Amino acid sequence: MPPEALALLAAVSYALFTLCGWFGLQHSTPLAATIISLLARTILLWTAVIFTGGIPVFARLALIVFVILGIQQSITSLLTFVGLHKIGTSRSQPLRNTYPLWSALIAIVIMHEKASAMIVAGTLLIVVGVVLISWKPDVPPPGYRWWHIAFSLAAGVLAGVAYPLRRYGLTITDEPVFFAAVVAVVSLAGAVPYLWLSRDNRSPIWHPKAIVHFSLSGLFEGLGALLSLMALSSGRVVIISPIVATTPLWNLLIAIIFLRGREEINARTIAGTLSVVIGTVAIAIGR
Repeated sequence: MPPEALALLAAVSYALFTLCGWFGLQHSTPLAATIISLLARTILLWTAVIFTGGIPVFARLALIVFVILGIQQSITSLLTFVGLHKIGTSRSQPLRNTYPLWSALIAIVIMHEKASAMIVAGTLLIVVGVVLISWKPDVPPPGYRWWHIAFSLAAGVLAGVAYPLRRYGLTITDEPVFFAAVVAVVSLAGAVPYLWLSRDNRSPIWHPKAIVHFSLSGLFEGLGALLSLMALSSGRVVIISPIVATTPLWNLLIAIIFLRGREEINARTIAGTLSVVIGTVAIAIGR
């Protein structure tokens, strides 16, 4: 399967991860969601390792790269959460979703990947479209300060750095299934202190429906991570990163289908959708 198709499937998987998580949160808490989804993702990916021949031969440097990526993912998640808390969803998500710009910049400047004018234009269109789709007006949270945007922007930069790092690690040892599992278990271990600190003296709620939805959420997240790594093993960062970044578009479309009446459709979301679609087509043509 072409890497572009794998990246698109990864974006859809991440959108389904969000949908299942939303359903689960109707019966439980974010703490339970984090624990269950991380466990489900880790179990899925290590099961995939077993069924694809077990732990392969790999270079130590590649393992180090993906361990760093697992730690980085935990830090990115923490920064994303802090950003949501400090400046609200409407300001946090657009900044977090600028990561294709940082990925493309690093890939072009440091990794010397070639990017045509169509690819650059497509990336910019996707980022603009994602910002339009994910931006929603709201009242600033109490204690809001302009410099709090640094948390969400830092999360976006770290997410952008992750794609070139993944590509670099896979050029050393091309084992996307195994390394996706490594990132999963490292990020799970890295999330444990954060889970303990974020309890707010409340125990997680283990509602049966929530457990099912959070488990599905973790499975879709794991599938998205695996598909994006498989795409990067043969595709360029400047192409794969912006395609995976179309996740908010799929979030919107899935919400319209499954959560009717809960997602507002207006001129902004329509313009954002068109921008993402045109940008994706431009990247496909420009590759």
